[in-house]
Amino acid sequence: MAFSLPFLGRLYFIEYITLLISLLFLFLEGAIRIITLALPQPIINICYRGSRRLFNALSDATSKRSRNKKKAIVQSLVEAADFLELCELYGYTAEEHIVQTKDGYLLGLHRLAWRRGEYLSPVNAGPGSIQKKVIFCMHGLLMNSEVWVCLTDKERCLPFQLVEAGYDVWFGNNRGNKYSKKSTKWAPTEARFWSFSIDQFAFHDIPDSIDYILKATGQPSLSYIGFSQGTAQAFASLSVHPQLNQKVDVFIALAPAMAPPGLSSRLVNSLAKATPHFLFLAFGRKAILSSATMWEALLYPPIFVRLVDQGNAFLFGWKNHNMSPHQKLAAYPHLYSYTSTKSVVHWFQIIRNGKFQMYDDEIQGPLAISDTSKYYKVAKFPTRNIKTPIVLLYGGSDSLVDINVMLKELPHHAEVREIPHYEHLDFLWAHDVDQQVFPHVFAALKKYTMDGGLSPEHLVYPKSPYPRSANDSPDKSAEELTATEDESLQKHTENITGADSSSSTHYKTLPAYSPTTTSHTALTEQTSGSRPEGWWSSDDVAGTEPNTPSKIDKDMLSPTSPTSLKGSLEDRLKVAKKNSHSSLRSIDFSNERGIRIGVAKALGAVSQENSAQGITVSHESKDGKATKSGEGKKKLKKKLRIQA
Repeated sequence: MAFSLPFLGRLYFIEYITLLISLLFLFLEGAIRIITLALPQPIINICYRGSRRLFNALSDATSKRSRNKKKAIVQSLVEAADFLELCELYGYTAEEHIVQTKDGYLLGLHRLAWRRGEYLSPVNAGPGSIQKKVIFCMHGLLMNSEVWVCLTDKERCLPFQLVEAGYDVWFGNNRGNKYSKKSTKWAPTEARFWSFSIDQFAFHDIPDSIDYILKATGQPSLSYIGFSQGTAQAFASLSVHPQLNQKVDVFIALAPAMAPPGLSSRLVNSLAKATPHFLFLAFGRKAILSSATMWEALLYPPIFVRLVDQGNAFLFGWKNHNMSPHQKLAAYPHLYSYTSTKSVVHWFQIIRNGKFQMYDDEIQGPLAISDTSKYYKVAKFPTRNIKTPIVLLYGGSDSLVDINVMLKELPHHAEVREIPHYEHLDFLWAHDVDQQVFPHVFAALKKYTMDGGLSPEHLVYPKSPYPRSANDSPDKSAEELTATEDESLQKHTENITGADSSSSTHYKTLPAYSPTTTSHTALTEQTSGSRPEGWWSSDDVAGTEPNTPSKIDKDMLSPTSPTSLKGSLEDRLKVAKKNSHSSLRSIDFSNERGIRIGVAKALGAVSQENSAQGITVSHESKDGKATKSGEGKKKLKKKLRIQA
């Protein structure tokens, strides 16, 4: 017997206590918000300057000496008012578009179609225009499209690198956020405007945005890159719209979200187990956490950054050590955007039930006492029906990803790559995201979009820093080299695994994109009256001194590191191969009983086969030599160069 009352049958006694404590915090924050809304701007400025002086007084001498480091870059990013200004700081021209969903919401779309200096050239505008492959990027929960372009270095910004490689890049925005806060039916002040969850994102926002983009560009399909909830929306949308699978060449999921195992905070887990009635009572039925903008206005930016870090550690157990202090200062002001309480309640339902399901309206009355599980079942998103190729990139330290549970709910052709030390936000803003994530993204795009029917000459894949084989003549064209590499790799893979190259579930490792290391791009310094005079320094962040680098990090930062401008090319190649610690995995389900797992790293691989269990495993050996009979050193070296 289960009680549908807000508490009974849901929580343990200790969870009642934590729930009451959380309510006290909510009421306290609400009272502070009401007070601050009544304060005039001069009083708010006084509070801001007071927190700044207090922070500076507690800062150490080292922080004070480096107070002006990267200040202009970070300040310009923070003061950028919108997506267009963020792109203009790096010399890119962006477009704004509006798409109306079938249920009346007006969603803002952004577009980056031109390399720097290419703006006057028509792109995907009909006959005679430059034809480019289209990519659609989707942000995560409580975010907007700005999170993709608020990086302190152009080289670490995935959209900018995609544009320079020759892609037409579009960005979506969920209903209710900064760029999509309008409807033809209701005003944002009405509760009905905010009555949406992941269901509406999947049934309307994603398919309607994709249809608009394809119509505007005249292209038959596009590639989808999602982050966090942006991946969940794609999982859901592709599963309930079979025809949408024909319009998406490949789905690349960064920090994929489907059925998170839970939160680190026991207090918040108590909220997740409560009924929607209680959650709506606590947070209201409109936008959730709208007070975040208040705290950003009141607090000195380094204090605000520290507050966000502590909140992430409390909720998810993230340490955020892979992001630099300057990047946090630049990105965190663009991190929050509005969404509905109902969409967060939907995630709590998914966490509570441990399955990627549609929103549960809980049709029982609040005083009903019965067990309806026998007669009422919430529909799950049929994600196993997805036909689009899927590439999952997840962090080994991401508490929101349970890759084993996720793979059980995905089709057999899903491919997996793990970045061992990455957390959730690192896939957007980590200091080495261009080295750890971008190669996998470009490899997937090259694999699945080169057969789309368009001429690929507009695509520019940066040259690999690793030397090619002696047979690769410098006079050969890029297309000839790629064809030679693919043919050689295919033969070598067949020898290693004995797999049929025509199999639809066979994964082939492609040469990875490797961005060239250049000096940091200086941003155009801007001034704004949005902050009091005497702005802050990025080195003011409390507790943001660089962590003691690991052995790998020290090598990477050395003069012979591939990320350093110093040292010879040969030295950099040796260090890069020595320090390669980002694994590349492919998991394919060859039949219902057996799976084939392939793991490739830069040092080498061996193959073990177990035909009795139907499992084939390929992994690396310590000495970097292939142990399968018949494999010579030449083939192994050739494979390593191709993988590089």
